[in-house]
Amino acid sequence: MRVTVRGVLVRQSLLVSILCVIVDVCLALYEGCTLSTASQIVALVAIIGVDLWLAGPARLSGLVSVAHGLVRILSVVTISPYAAGNTAGLMIAGYRAGAWLRGWSAWLTMIATTICLGLARVLVFGVVNWQLLAIQMVEFGLLPWLVGRYTTTRRAYLTELEQRAEQERRDAHEAVAKAVAEERGAIARDLHDVIAHHVSAINVHAGAARLIIGGENAKVGASVTAVESAARSAMVELRHLLDLLHGNRADGVRQPGLDNIDELFDGVRAAGLQAELTTTGRARELPESLDIALYRIAQEMLTNALRHGDGTDVTVTLDYGDTSLVLSASNPMRPDARLADGPHRGLTGIANRATLFRGLASSGPEPDGRTWRTSVVFPL
Repeated sequence: MRVTVRGVLVRQSLLVSILCVIVDVCLALYEGCTLSTASQIVALVAIIGVDLWLAGPARLSGLVSVAHGLVRILSVVTISPYAAGNTAGLMIAGYRAGAWLRGWSAWLTMIATTICLGLARVLVFGVVNWQLLAIQMVEFGLLPWLVGRYTTTRRAYLTELEQRAEQERRDAHEAVAKAVAEERGAIARDLHDVIAHHVSAINVHAGAARLIIGGENAKVGASVTAVESAARSAMVELRHLLDLLHGNRADGVRQPGLDNIDELFDGVRAAGLQAELTTTGRARELPESLDIALYRIAQEMLTNALRHGDGTDVTVTLDYGDTSLVLSASNPMRPDARLADGPHRGLTGIANRATLFRGLASSGPEPDGRTWRTSVVFPL
């Protein structure tokens, strides 16, 4: 059974009204209400009725408060001049009127209730002590009303602070998102204006060279064709990257993954490097993000072998284990190769991609000092 806030409030208001009935009836009986006359019975019934009315709708708070003031007059006249009568209900009614009512109705309610309290005392004792009369009017009429208004105003103030803080959080989030979008747009423009221009020029010149060479030199023609194909592939991937930076990823367009790894090896082989791919274990479907990361890591491994190896061969192994996936590459090092102290951006990129998937990357020469090995382990 689902409990709503409205239901809780209804039950709580009913409980408050019942407790007011019990307290006020007990006080009336204690202070001399013997139920021996019809007027006392009427007064007691009136006390019970206005106390139960406290459980009514909040919009009737003004009427309930004024009714309690009138019942106070009835109780001191019929029960006892010193009868507290409906004190508990009177204070709760004044609090509710201050908490729920606004504008002229709130002020009129407070004034009317306070006048009834003063009139009740004057009818019994006359105007004897103005100071005590004013104190009791403030105590039972004005004070509960002010407490109710303060509580509601404070609650509204806290709500305003929460809304303001939430708005500030939204503004900050939007500002960060806008700054990121602007920075991505700037990067995309730089990539388009600089890299895309040069890659396009490479593609054009390679195509022109292929047409000029024709069939005169098959090896040179194959190399030029490989350059042209690589430039064209680079432009396609660059366009995909620019779409991602602009946030305009088209439906059906995805970055290359392990399904495209053969094309990657074909491009390296066309450059004269003997590249071999070995897959072991039971292949399984991988998340798209991990699939793309594996492709990019393999691409960087082959690029490093092409640039920094001896140019003969490279072996890449993809091992599907029970709890992990290992992608490794090994290639002979050049005899004059030295480990530079400068930044290894390619290896850093591999390590960063591995970290995104809680993987572990390692690289370095083998104990024989002639083979370079790069390995990445991804937990599955």
